[in-house]
Amino acid sequence: MCGIFATAGQISDNIMKEVLNSMVHRGPDESKDNRLNHFHLGHQRLSIIGLDDGIQPIENKQKTKWIVCNGEIYNYSTLKDELRSKTTFLTESDSETALKIYEEEGVDGISRLDGMFAFFIADEDNHTFVAARDTLGIKPLYYGEDENGNFVCSSELKTLYLVTDQVHEFPAGHYYTPEVGFVCYRSIKRPKALLEQDHQEITHGINKHLTKVVEKRLLADVEVGVLLSGGLDSSLIAALVAKLQKDGKTVKSFCVGSEGSEDILRAREVAEAIGTEHYEYIYSQDELLEVIPKVIYHLESFEPSLVRSALPNYFVSKLASQHVKVILSGEGADELFAGYDYMKKYENTDHLNNEIIRVINSLHNINLQRADRMSMAHSLELRVPFLDLDIVEYALQIPANLKLHKDEQMEKTILRQSFEDVLPHHILWRKKEEFSAGSGALDILKEHANQAISDQQWTELNQEATVGLRSKQECLYYKIFNEYYPQKTAVSMVGRWATS
Repeated sequence: MCGIFATAGQISDNIMKEVLNSMVHRGPDESKDNRLNHFHLGHQRLSIIGLDDGIQPIENKQKTKWIVCNGEIYNYSTLKDELRSKTTFLTESDSETALKIYEEEGVDGISRLDGMFAFFIADEDNHTFVAARDTLGIKPLYYGEDENGNFVCSSELKTLYLVTDQVHEFPAGHYYTPEVGFVCYRSIKRPKALLEQDHQEITHGINKHLTKVVEKRLLADVEVGVLLSGGLDSSLIAALVAKLQKDGKTVKSFCVGSEGSEDILRAREVAEAIGTEHYEYIYSQDELLEVIPKVIYHLESFEPSLVRSALPNYFVSKLASQHVKVILSGEGADELFAGYDYMKKYENTDHLNNEIIRVINSLHNINLQRADRMSMAHSLELRVPFLDLDIVEYALQIPANLKLHKDEQMEKTILRQSFEDVLPHHILWRKKEEFSAGSGALDILKEHANQAISDQQWTELNQEATVGLRSKQECLYYKIFNEYYPQKTAVSMVGRWATS
């Protein structure tokens, strides 16, 4: 996991120093930039795979092509085996695989990459470049043009605003070249056919697929831990990691909350049941309110629901980073398995899948942005097994009647039934609770916003803002956001939910 910057031009050494400093939290292990003939690349590294030789930018043997990459390529070992007869690998880094795929197959090879990534490849030989982002936008990327019209891109808004005010979010599932512009290389689509298996075969399939993708995400040269809120999704991931652990070490799990909050109590119970080495942090009301500006700075958003859930994420990432460098979370299960209450109105499978696909495709600048920014604020890599493309594809093939929340069927029943042998019954069948509510944050934040923002301030802020501010919480968060990001394009980068 890293922070990347690239320009199809040049910037001064002083500006590059500022650029790298602005994202040092994304990768404090190593820092490097390379000034090429036609490009200038910068990289902050968090060492996860190829610890000794994975510093970036990485070049090919002829020094004609270079890459800066943020993320993980999970199938890099398989791709390396295929490519070894054609090319020379200079590192053990998974990121080099993306460079080699481009070198051998051009942009068509990008669709073969399985992982979460954002990268920029400078092709000095052909005076061109390619930038790309993973299918769901799990890893962030922003782009724009500098004052000379040169393409620039980086992992975070705060970094790119150092060189241009004209910033856009790089679309997920796309690559870009100056010759053809943006091209969608892969997208989530409705399945051509639904599963015709019986109920037991489907639950077995869910179990098999999720176990496989969790195991895939244990790939690392450093220790991997788990976030554990005590809810179904994080508990399933934690239990599978504990089950798959092969080196004899006990898995570390992490939870935060206010004193006596449901998250804390439930996570303790799960940790004891699955045998993790459990860590928790109890934050005070004063601590919660004190970190709001820091959270908004790193989150790069003022969306109230996002900020509320980001606050506990910030604390738990800080806690986890003191013990591990990689963490797994349960992000994505509610979307795939229709865990949200409103989804029960989509009784037709095609209609439900349309909504699931819409929601999944919107995660890149809401939930996934929160997951990335809060973990990377503490130099921690976060992985999301439920959003593996194999799981996404399989879940979309499950008929709606098996997934929908009904009076006689609890939310995510099919998912719960798939893991009867993994978690105790009373844990497996707990009802879902919103993270910010379970961690004790919701009431505290609402009361604070009502005290901090008067009715007059709400009116004045709404007159100044280019978007409608729907609550005093949103007004408070917008005010802080605007202090950090006053650029005109900043507000348009903020993903917003239907309700505040």
